[in-house]
Amino acid sequence: METSLHRELKTLYAGDGARLEVPLSQYRIDVVQGDRLVEIQHGGLAAIRDKVRKLLKEHDVTVVKPIVVRRLLVKRKKEGGRVAERRMSPKRGKILDLFDELVHFTRVFPHQRLTLDVPLIDIEEWRYPGHGRRRRWRRRDHQIEDQKLVAVHETFRLRTTSDLKSLVPCRLPTTFHTGHLAEALGVERWIAQRIAYCFRETGTARTVGKHGNTLLYEFAENA
Repeated sequence: METSLHRELKTLYAGDGARLEVPLSQYRIDVVQGDRLVEIQHGGLAAIRDKVRKLLKEHDVTVVKPIVVRRLLVKRKKEGGRVAERRMSPKRGKILDLFDELVHFTRVFPHQRLTLDVPLIDIEEWRYPGHGRRRRWRRRDHQIEDQKLVAVHETFRLRTTSDLKSLVPCRLPTTFHTGHLAEALGVERWIAQRIAYCFRETGTARTVGKHGNTLLYEFAENA
């Protein structure tokens, strides 16, 4: 079922004269703006990788991948029941979270016909208790009734390797490894390794050797 959030983002990107939910070949396109196709993807980018790759053969495509910065959890007593609790989720999204998804999209991005928009947003998430079997590793089961857009803080627009490099505006040695990257960004090493992988696979950076068992990188001249 389509959420309010998805509808609101479609409306935001539609503007005047755009068409919504347009059949195209075996696909349905969220928004068509003249010759440009817009796909809004709340889930993983891997799920639309093949679809986007095929669409890019004949069309300009914008993929909108929102990142939730703040999430207000609105819990009902039951489905359709009264609100029992409102609280902010402790999780905070950030632009570096994009690399969690980009690792599955490096064979598509960058592309001369592709624009990747990453809006940082606040949402409300409406929930009610789930009725399925509880899973041991989860404290509570719940069903998501709806998600609603509250605010858009800013949107990062990525078309090139230079745009991707700009997401990590930190000082690095000319030749760097993931330890340098982790320290400069204030993140764990495994996060830096994921970022470095995306840099390498998209052509933003290249490997230039090793320091012990650690790969060394340099940014490409055009990045």
